[in-house]
Amino acid sequence: MEGTDNSEATVPNGPPKLAGTVNWGTATVIGVFAGMLYGGSKEAAASVSKDAEVMLKLGSTEDKREQYRLMRDAMEKRFIRVTRGSIVGGIRLGMFTAAFYGIQNLLAEKRGVHDVFNIVGAGSATASAFGLIMPGSLLWRARNMALGSVLGAAFCFPLGWIHLKLVEKANEGNPAHSHLDQREVKSGVSAAIERLEGNLSK
Repeated sequence: MEGTDNSEATVPNGPPKLAGTVNWGTATVIGVFAGMLYGGSKEAAASVSKDAEVMLKLGSTEDKREQYRLMRDAMEKRFIRVTRGSIVGGIRLGMFTAAFYGIQNLLAEKRGVHDVFNIVGAGSATASAFGLIMPGSLLWRARNMALGSVLGAAFCFPLGWIHLKLVEKANEGNPAHSHLDQREVKSGVSAAIERLEGNLSK
């Protein structure tokens, strides 16, 4: 019985992860934080002109209470703008990253191989979908959808090719990775044989 339990533990739970595929959850979290950083910094940079206007108003009044009120209002508005920019940027880039890597992993799972065409297809579909949901008329959305599809594919093809080449270079010095599938198939067959022998010996 112990041999049977140990042999069942060696059976893989699911298909092996293809080389070059990215974890969807990790990529989404990184995209959210990157979008928050970009959106917040963009709004903070845009607030410089607003701060200059506040300084002019402060120089034109000698009332301490009025100066305090102007400074407080300026700081509150700046905080709201930076917070809103961070939230909107995180949501936008997070959604884009989640859609891109979700489609990419889905194509790799369905096709059984991860190549540059998965990355091109994911980039084209994601850019096309975001072009469709942009505000505007139906004709404008259709134009953005077609343009996004072409630009997404053209932009992702060289990046995908470089990414896969780097993955191949990284795995050249890892002999364990090249024989991973063979070991998993062997362990599954061995486990099946051991279970069959255990059943026959009862």
